Amino acid sequence: MQRLSSNTTLLLKFFIPVFWIVLFGATTLAALLYEYDYVGNTPAIYFKGGMLFFYLTGLLLFAFTLLRLKRVEADDGFFYVTNYFKTARYPFHNIERVTVSRFLFVAVATIYFVEPGIFGKQCFFIPSRQLMENYWLEHPELRERLVEE
Repeated sequence: MQRLSSNTTLLLKFFIPVFWIVLFGATTLAALLYEYDYVGNTPAIYFKGGMLFFYLTGLLLFAFTLLRLKRVEADDGFFYVTNYFKTARYPFHNIERVTVSRFLFVAVATIYFVEPGIFGKQCFFIPSRQLMENYWLEHPELRERLVEE
């Protein structure tokens, strides 16, 4: 079995969101519970509302980006997709295509499935460029069938 996703997946999926949620959650909670009238020249109600909006917006951002990342491995017959708690094995005939999109300095790969599995109709991962290239070189017929560039 060969890993296709980057090692930074664990950092991006767990450590950064957990650190952010705990740090800003505690700060927001303290701002909401502490009784005061003004923060500088700003009324406390606006400051508390801004803090709550910032925290909830960050949670939504993480929910729709980093927390959706998966770890992907492959062998000669299957793709293995895991969220570090559950693992699903997808045969190649159940994979419609694999695409890689580039956003600024980060590449995001998407696996589209023919039929939805436990992770839905598609899954996202941060590919390791070298590991993906090595895998596709070892399986050129699979690359020809699945990869859209």
